[in-house]
Amino acid sequence: MKKKIAVIFGGQSSEHEVSCLSAMNVLEGLDRDKYEIHRIGITKEGYWLYVGDNAQIQDGSWVNETITAFISPDRKNPGILKVDGSHVENIPIDVAFPVLHGLYGEDGTIQGLFELAGIPYVGCGVLASSASMDKISTKIFADHIGIRQAAYVADISKDMSGIGKTMDEVEERLGYPVFVKPSNAGSSRGVSKAHDRIELEAAIRLAKEHDNRVLIEENINGREVECAVLGGQDAEASVVGEILAAADFYDYDAKYNNAESRTVIDPDLPERIKEEIRRNAVSVFQVVSGFGLARVDFFVEADTNEVVFNEINTLPGFTNISMYPMLWEAMGVGKAELLDRLIELAYTR
Repeated sequence: MKKKIAVIFGGQSSEHEVSCLSAMNVLEGLDRDKYEIHRIGITKEGYWLYVGDNAQIQDGSWVNETITAFISPDRKNPGILKVDGSHVENIPIDVAFPVLHGLYGEDGTIQGLFELAGIPYVGCGVLASSASMDKISTKIFADHIGIRQAAYVADISKDMSGIGKTMDEVEERLGYPVFVKPSNAGSSRGVSKAHDRIELEAAIRLAKEHDNRVLIEENINGREVECAVLGGQDAEASVVGEILAAADFYDYDAKYNNAESRTVIDPDLPERIKEEIRRNAVSVFQVVSGFGLARVDFFVEADTNEVVFNEINTLPGFTNISMYPMLWEAMGVGKAELLDRLIELAYTR
C-alpha cells in the first residue's frame, strides 16, 4: 500500500520562492509507485491551499486555488482537512514533508503542529529547528562543545535604541569588516558586510527589518565549505562541498540569481581538514538535537587552514542547484533514495 505523503511548501518567510523551487524538486523525486502525494501550498499571506498538481507550482498559479487544506492538530483525526465550499474531507496521512525554509517552517513552529497531531514528519524536531534557526542561540550551543566559530556581538534590543552601544562594542571587540545578519532568517536575507561605522549602522537597520535580534560577526577570510548530515542517533556526514560565490559573499542573489556562482563537490583540501569538517558537522547536528537532515556550513581560514563553524540549516535548500542533494548524490545516494531515507527516518523518530 502506498504511503500518503503531505508535501507542504511556500510559507510566509522571505524564502517563499526558494521553498517552491525546493518543493518542485522533491515532488519530481518522489516515487509515485510508493507514495500517494498531497500538496499543500502556504501563500505569503499565510493561506493554506490544496494544490492539485505540480504544474500549478511550476507556473505559480497554485496561489489562485479556492480549495483550502490544513493539518488537523486533533490526534483522534490527524491528517489533512480539505475544505471545498461546504464540503469537508478528512484525508489521513502517514508522513508530513515540510519543504519550508525560514520563519514559520524551519523554526520549530510547524514541527510543533505535527507533534500535537502525532504525525510523523521529515526533518528536525522543535528544539533543533528553533535553536538552529536563531543564529545567536546556535552560537551558544556551539560554544558548549568548544568548536571554533567567528567572534560575535549580539544586538537583541527591540528597536534601534541600543545601536550606538552595539556599534561601540563591535569596534572594540571585532573591528572591520564585519558581517551583519538577522538572527532569524535564511538564504542570506538581510545579510550585509560593513566596512565602517556608517555601513555598520545601515547593515544593522537592514537586518532589523527581518528580525529584532541581530548577529554581528568578525570577518573570516577563507574558503566557504558545506557538509550534509543525514540520520538520527547514528547520523552520518557527506563529502564536503565548496561555495565559489560570484559576489563578495554568498548572499541571496549570488545563491539563486547569479550564474557565475559555483559549487565544487569534494574540493581540493587536505584529507585531515575534510575529516574535521565532517566530524564537526555531526557534532553540531547532535548538540542541537538534530534529526533527519541538516546542512552545516564552515569556513576554512586562509592563513591557518583552521576550520571555523558558520551555521546549521535544518531544512536546507532542495532545489536542483542546492548543495544538500548534490552532496549525497556524490556519495552514491540519488534523489529518490535520499527522499526514501528521509521519509523512513520520520517513522524512526
